[in-house]
Order: sequence, then C-alpha cells, then structure tokens
Amino acid sequence: MAPSRGRPHPGRPLAVLGLVFLVLASLVFFAGVKGDSSLRQRLAPKLGLDLIGGTQVTLSASTPDGKAPDAGRLEEARRIISSRVNGLGVSEAQVVTQGDRDVVVSVPGQSNDDIKQIGVPAQLRFREVLDQTPGVAPPAGGTTPAGTSTTGTVPLSTVEKKLGAAYPAAQALTGPADASGDPASVAALQPFASLSPAEVAVLPPEVAFNVPYITCDQLDKRAAGSIQQAGTQAVACDQSTKYLLDSAKVLGTDVANAQAATDPQTGAWVVNLSFTGSGQDKWTSLSEQAYDNGAQQQVAVVLDNQVVSAPAIQGVITGDAQITGGFSQSQANLLADQLKFGALPLTFQQSQAQSISASIGRNQLRAGLLAAGLGMLLVVLYSFFYYRLLGTVIVLSLGLSAALVYGFLVVLGRQIGFTLTLAGIAGFIVSLGVAADSFVIYFERLKDEIREGRGPRSAVPRAWARARRTIVSANVITILAAIVLYLVSVGTVKGFAFALGMATTLDLVVVFLFRHPVMTLFANTKAFLSPKVSGLGRIAERRAPARTEAGRLGAGRGASRAKEV
Repeated sequence: MAPSRGRPHPGRPLAVLGLVFLVLASLVFFAGVKGDSSLRQRLAPKLGLDLIGGTQVTLSASTPDGKAPDAGRLEEARRIISSRVNGLGVSEAQVVTQGDRDVVVSVPGQSNDDIKQIGVPAQLRFREVLDQTPGVAPPAGGTTPAGTSTTGTVPLSTVEKKLGAAYPAAQALTGPADASGDPASVAALQPFASLSPAEVAVLPPEVAFNVPYITCDQLDKRAAGSIQQAGTQAVACDQSTKYLLDSAKVLGTDVANAQAATDPQTGAWVVNLSFTGSGQDKWTSLSEQAYDNGAQQQVAVVLDNQVVSAPAIQGVITGDAQITGGFSQSQANLLADQLKFGALPLTFQQSQAQSISASIGRNQLRAGLLAAGLGMLLVVLYSFFYYRLLGTVIVLSLGLSAALVYGFLVVLGRQIGFTLTLAGIAGFIVSLGVAADSFVIYFERLKDEIREGRGPRSAVPRAWARARRTIVSANVITILAAIVLYLVSVGTVKGFAFALGMATTLDLVVVFLFRHPVMTLFANTKAFLSPKVSGLGRIAERRAPARTEAGRLGAGRGASRAKEV
C-alpha cells in the first residue's frame, strides 16, 4: 500500500543516515592514512597518555613580578614549543596551555628524554671574550650551596647585606683574585661561596668574574634568562672555565636557519648557522673585531646562561657560522630546532616531567569497560523484557550511535589530534544515560496514545510530535552543559566535556534519522500489536474490553429508551 500524500516517508531519513555512514566510512578508511596502512591502523583511534603511556612535561612561565604572563605571549610560546616538538620528528604530540601560566607537552608512546629539554629558552648570543679564569673555587672555599637552584628575583641590596664586608672587597678588585698571591685577601671573599644561584645572578659581571668563590656550578644553575640583556657585559662558563664576555653583537634573531650536521673532518656533531642579511653583516663585523689584524680573540657562543663553544677567530668570516660543543646527535638536532624556530618570549621553569606507564590506565580502562558492558547488558535485558519488539529499536539505535561515535573518534584523531582518554570514555558512558532517557520519553508517550484508544499508525506520529520537543530540549541542555564545561575547564575535564557533547549530538542524529523512521515502519506491521511480541499489544487488549463494555452500555440505554417510547 503506497503512503498517502502528506504521510511521512521513513525511507528518506534512513537513506540520509546511510549516506552519513558512507561518507564517514570513506573518511575513516581513506582520509589522512598512508597507502600501506593495515586495516587495524585505519580503524585505530588516537589514544591518550593514560591509555598507551608516554612522556609529559609541564612548563611554568615565570615573570620578574611573579604575575601571570600575557595570554598572547603564552600562546606564542606554546606555538614555538609545538614547532620544536614537531621539528624533533615526534608524532602525535600535544602541546596545550593550561591555566594562565603553564604549557603542557604530552607525547604518547615510548619515553622521550629530548622532550624534557624542549622548553629551554634558547637565547643565543655571540659575545667577544674579554678575559677568562678558572671557574672552580680554591680549596679554602669549601662547598657551595649551588646544589639547589633558587628561582625568583633577589634584590642586590639583600645580597650586599648578606655578604657584609666581603662585597666592598670584591668591588675593589681590578682582576680575578689569586689565592696563591694574597691568601688573606681571597679569604675575605669566602662569604660569596654561600650565595645561591639566584643571588649570584644579580651580581655585577665584574664582581662575579673576579671573585674566585663564584664558581661555574653557581653560574650554570642561575635561572634561565639571567643574562638575556644583550647590551651589557656578562659572565658565563664553559665547563670549568669562567669567561668575562663583552656585550652581544649578534643575537639569535639574526639567525636565518640552523642545521645539525657532522663535521667532515672530525665526525663530531655540530650546528651550522646561516644569517639574515643584517645578521650576516653583524657576524662579519664581530669576526673582524675579534681577529684584529691577527690578535685572534675568542668569540663565545652563549646559549642562555652557558658558553657552548668559544673558538678563536682566525680570520674575517663573511659566510656562515658553526657551533661546536661535543654534541650528541639528539642534542645537535634539539639545539638546531630551538634556534631555527626562535627563542621563547617567556622564561619557563620545568615544574613537572614524568614518564607515564600505560599499565594503570589500561587496568582502569578494563574495569570501566567491564562496568559499562554490564550496565549495557542490563539495559538491553530490561528493554526486551519491558518493551519486547521496541527493545530491538533501542539496541539498534545504541549500536548505530556507538558506530558514529567511533568513526568520529578516528577521523578527529587524524584531523585535529583529538585523543581518547579515560575521561573521554567516561563522557561517552554518561551519554548513554541521556540516550536511554530519550527512549523512555518516546515509548511512554506512545503507550499513552495507545491507552487513549488510537491505533498504531496514528499513535506513532502523535507520540513523536509530543515527545520530540522534550527529547530535543533534554539533549540540548546536556550539549550546552558540555560546552560550558569545556570552555571553563582544563586538562582531562575538557576531554570528558568534548566526549559528552559529541556523543549527545550524534545521538540526536540517530533519533531523527533512525529511531522515528523505524518506529513508523514497525507501526505498519501486524507484530507491532501482538501481545507476544510487543508490550503495546497488552495495552490495546486492555482497551478492547473497555470499548466492548461501553458499547453494551450504550446499546442497553438505547433499548430502554425505545421501550419508553
């Protein structure tokens, strides 16, 4: 029997749903995958650290006043760090801002120690060496407290007060103090050995260089960015040698490109630098100044607070530069990427670096999936017991929703890097409750229509018209709540909110394109009202005796009226 004009056509929304699945399947199998990928690889979603393990590093931005950094500079730092991570060839890494000062780098898979060094500032400076001296304290100095690096800014006045008479004695020095020449004067400087790296960082360069109790151990452990000022002299070390350095004439911003390579003569790993147009002029001028008609002064390559190399300039250099420093291959690649992608606009302290094992997450996943499976089994059993034939609609709808969610997980993992975590799985499980509620609303409304005496063909569209608004309102409220939670939350809570919102949205798609059309098809079958197949048939049977009794009462009243007439 052909449907009449104006009657809904259930085949149309089912065809649209089939088209959605066809497009999604095409994206899953062919979009963003390598040609030699196996079926398992094509169907695998992107998993988070808590499921497959990996490395996670949290970098906290520090500012001189202790306040949160500007949001724009934090985002710029995140972008540069992300570029550095990608430059290392690390796949599926995630670099996100968290809160108002943290950048979190997450790399699923095997532990990667190079990632733990990705947040160093990489402030490159080329400085002429003015003087050098041993960077180890004389025996009388004892040990220094440099084992613990103190962060933050310490006022110079506080350091002067702590040193007492030793500070004026240091200011009077015109060169590095010699313990063998005047032991008494050197002994007066011994309070400098008690300074922390943060306190050493605020000393004038001449004082830090001339006092033998300021060691390389203290200087190397200064907070990152302690000698960023390019226009002033600085003190830095190369292993055990302490250098007094001139102001920086060439900066990292003058570098156009950096490339790790092996030296053809020594086989050691080096970093080759090429300069911008103005940077090349600065580098040539600096090499000319250092060469000085055969003087062959050293030029120190200073990275952050340390001298990575200090070669003697043996002629005016008009081309590229080369950084040597006993690098390993990974160190050379990391340094090249740091210089190539730029210096960070903020100073970061590594607040946390850990290698995450997947064993705990997998155990929790098994337990969560077991609980979800048992809950789903109970829902299915109850659905068939209470709704009979309609339970089939429930099971098929949940299966289609799960297939849509899984397909979107695979596609979003490739396109935007969305990773499936334990929090996301929790969001999907919670969305099942929202889907079950929509079933109850629709089917109970359908029962009400049958109780009122309507036939199945008329009851189904009327029940849908009345239940549709409630179903949409409930799902929209859940989606809005998920959006708000996603916007105001951080970390794994965002994954929970995203999963909940996505699953609820896809459930709405299944409601409109599958559940109602299938119910319309069922309404045209004899089994729809069979007491053995559908619970709705019992409701109709209860209506039949009531109708028969009402008919008998009506006939009796008509007969009595005829007698009276």
